[in-house]
Amino acid sequence: MMQPSMQVAGQVMRPELQASRPVPMQVSLAFVEQRVNVWLRFGKPARETVLNRWRRVAVFEPGAVCCRVKWIANDYGTALWQLTVLQAPKSFDGAQRIAGVLPGARILLRADGEQQVKAVLAVIDAMKRLGIDPCAVALTCWGAVGNCLAARQPLPEYTAEWHAAHIARGALQ
Repeated sequence: MMQPSMQVAGQVMRPELQASRPVPMQVSLAFVEQRVNVWLRFGKPARETVLNRWRRVAVFEPGAVCCRVKWIANDYGTALWQLTVLQAPKSFDGAQRIAGVLPGARILLRADGEQQVKAVLAVIDAMKRLGIDPCAVALTCWGAVGNCLAARQPLPEYTAEWHAAHIARGALQ
């Protein structure tokens, strides 16, 4: 049986080639005063599209890392605190479905609740004080922070030495 094909920019693509082709990650952001605030704590979008005065979309190239913070309130106070460190998928193999993120992303870290989110924000601030871009830190750092959050242990400090080892490891590959 013949495989269906798809026409893209004048070229015919087979379905097996479509699945492996990297697609930019789109992260929805929003702000409604006293109700919703979904913003990027760090990350370098390739471009941003403003949809209206409340919503915009940040687009990241495959492999890029960003941090999305979500705060939602209702008539009774804060209803949700959530922080997610995401990596744009290089292929769909490692992508997880996430509301507001298309086509999905690799979740490097997820923190829920005000205490966890503020603790991770403090780690990010410490990185920035050292002059380290959080987008460039070792991906294992986010896993270590997530493990400590889950175990209710003190969060690890990302040091200049850890970062230098990460850079050296990348140079050897």
